[in-house]
Amino acid sequence: MTTHNPYLVLLYYQFVAIEDPIAFASEQRQLCQSLGLVGRIIVADEGINGTVAGPSAACEAYMDAMHDDFRFANMPFKIDGAATLPFKRLSVRVKEEIVAMRPPVPVSPANRSGERLSPQQFYTEIAHGDVVILDGRNDYEYDVGHFRGAIRPEVRYFRQFPEWLETQFPVDKDQRILTYCTGGIRCEKLTAYMIEQGYTNVAQLDGGIITYGQDDAVRGRGFDGKCYVFDERLVVPVNQQEEVIVGRCHHCGEPCDRFINCAYDPCHYQHLCCEKCDEAHAGCCSSICKALQAEFMQSAQ
Repeated sequence: MTTHNPYLVLLYYQFVAIEDPIAFASEQRQLCQSLGLVGRIIVADEGINGTVAGPSAACEAYMDAMHDDFRFANMPFKIDGAATLPFKRLSVRVKEEIVAMRPPVPVSPANRSGERLSPQQFYTEIAHGDVVILDGRNDYEYDVGHFRGAIRPEVRYFRQFPEWLETQFPVDKDQRILTYCTGGIRCEKLTAYMIEQGYTNVAQLDGGIITYGQDDAVRGRGFDGKCYVFDERLVVPVNQQEEVIVGRCHHCGEPCDRFINCAYDPCHYQHLCCEKCDEAHAGCCSSICKALQAEFMQSAQ
């Protein structure tokens, strides 16, 4: 990938057995520190999930080191450029899952998940129209950008999907269902779970929205708005042919794709907010938080 930006951002994951997650996490920490990379890496006995950033040469060295490990020899990296580093530090953590779903029945995406569709195949199917498109992300991610006609999941956290599917997803289990997410990892686990629950015709966008937006053939067609990312950039463009703002300001309802965190720290609610409302509401999500923040600032003086 060619880029005029001084830094690269790598998004990647692999479902593969890790015998000693603690030792492997330590190796990852040492590797990234030696290369000067920052970002967030999650390790579990089911694999690795990471986003790291740094100078081009450091990122290339990291990818080479990972591909030298037989467990990750074929692991794809989603690569994007960045003008500034989107992380302040490096975090490497060991967790029970590399993407937290906590399904009521065990699933193994490494063994079975939904059919993988290339960006061109995914676009062909959504253009045909006789499919159900399911956003495999959280509600606020959908609100700032999504595929046209996609179902918005009423979930704030990915772990809420099993209950939502059971109680609020009115789709026949034999119907053709296409799922998508940011980089592909959530769809791996989501489709694996759906198959366990009896869905028979489930597919996933291979590589996620990031790969779809970078694909030279589709160029992000059919996706409106921007893609939420879990770093300091917050949102990135997807559709290279037309820019449509689908997000709405939390306060005034005007078109907006600008996220802020509520200035009242105990709340810290992340919401879409235009610059005008940001100033009018002092960076807060509600009049209650605005009053509490003003009271806090006054007491701190």
